[in-house]
Amino acid sequence: MSDASDDKQSRTATATPAGPRPEELRFFGTTWVDHSGGYGLRRAGVAVGSLAAVGAGCLVLRFAYQGLEIAKIGGFVNTLVVVMFAICSAIAFRKTWEGFVHRPADPAREEALRSLKAIGFVGSLLAYFVRSLSEAPGEKLRRTEYEEALARFEKRRAKSTGNPAGRPAPAGRPADRSPGRKRPKRG
Repeated sequence: MSDASDDKQSRTATATPAGPRPEELRFFGTTWVDHSGGYGLRRAGVAVGSLAAVGAGCLVLRFAYQGLEIAKIGGFVNTLVVVMFAICSAIAFRKTWEGFVHRPADPAREEALRSLKAIGFVGSLLAYFVRSLSEAPGEKLRRTEYEEALARFEKRRAKSTGNPAGRPAPAGRPADRSPGRKRPKRG
């Protein structure tokens, strides 16, 4: 039984690629790396789904507005609600779009804006729709980070696979001492 588990471990060790792994995107997994696994269909699905969700969200907001009209709360409150949803949607669109381009500088501030983005969900969904027309939402950011990580990994690997005899001697060690010779024990 130990032979089978050792064989399985050796297969998984050789099957796992060395180096950085790409970060998964919602709805896409890691298919954004090489645009495989139905990437185009997934992008189309995200575009259609987010646009359908925008339509459904606007319909729900319309029903809510009609409820305010039926309640006869007043023109000022009705206007205030419309303006509030418009502003929250604009802020949510901008923040969602910025999230596709770069990581937030202050995660605590992003967490504080979470409720505002929830109120302006139509803006976030519109950002998903517009971005999915050109790429997977967040793909550009993840691709840049992934390529930088690959470059750093390759640079480190190139340094570590060189001939150790050709490297300069580390500080504190005499250069004339051969690397394979052991020091005599003192005692």
